Amino acid sequence: MELGVVGLGRMGRIVVDRCLAADHDVVAHDVDPEATAAAAAAGATPADSVADLADRLGDERRVWLMVPAGDPVDETLDRLTPHLSGDDVVVDGGNSHFEDSVRRAEATTAAYLDCGTSGGPAGAEHGFSLMVGGPEPAYEAMTPVFDAVATGPAGHDRMGPSGAGHYVKMVHNGVEYALMEAYGEGFELLHRGRYDLDLESVARTWSNGAVIRSWLLDLCEEAFREEGSDLGDVADHVAGGSTGTWTVQEALAQEVPVPLVYTALAERFGSREDRFARRLANRLRYGFGRHEVRRD
Repeated sequence: MELGVVGLGRMGRIVVDRCLAADHDVVAHDVDPEATAAAAAAGATPADSVADLADRLGDERRVWLMVPAGDPVDETLDRLTPHLSGDDVVVDGGNSHFEDSVRRAEATTAAYLDCGTSGGPAGAEHGFSLMVGGPEPAYEAMTPVFDAVATGPAGHDRMGPSGAGHYVKMVHNGVEYALMEAYGEGFELLHRGRYDLDLESVARTWSNGAVIRSWLLDLCEEAFREEGSDLGDVADHVAGGSTGTWTVQEALAQEVPVPLVYTALAERFGSREDRFARRLANRLRYGFGRHEVRRD
């Protein structure tokens, strides 16, 4: 199959490389000419613009967008849509909000697939997990590419109509937040608890047969191995948060309790600044109990 890929960052480049490895033809474009040149060196056909990419594809265009969520997706579609027909397929592999995906599907001439993508840079070796929403014929048409980009046929599926793919990925990220928070709290107790523990050893032991084994736990082992049990100079700051926020907002809209996801999201936001609330609580303890006020 011939595939056009727009957006050649870490994830987009993995899409290119895995498709090339599966003997698909790839036309690639990025706003950074160096990224386009690097993809060309790997075997892709370079395109100077989105329009050039569309012109280089065959009559039935298959285009994968791997650009940042939000305005960049709409801007790319604005440039791409005039070159598309109803026989074409566009895949949005970024972390778009599911309602934006529904809107784009309705406004785009081509069949539009929203594709939640999980696996991170490790997907270069193992493949991604792909959660796809949109018309079934378009999904079936893209199956050879999804087989190549995912871990294999079991690594992707059609979740439902437009928006369903990014909806499932949104909730996936909320679950990810809660799992990270649970591991963080557990290892913090071990770190500050009764015993002088080698946390890399703990994580490795848990990863081999324990009920709580997972890839995230493997990454905990990696972190302790590379940073030490005290995590060295790793900052108390956790970035990200948009998909977790969307998950909590949707839970409120549907009146579904998600206390673990909400707590994990709040902890993430709380890590980013000197909290006035915590400072006030510090001072209030002096007021009612004459406890020492800790000062920076």
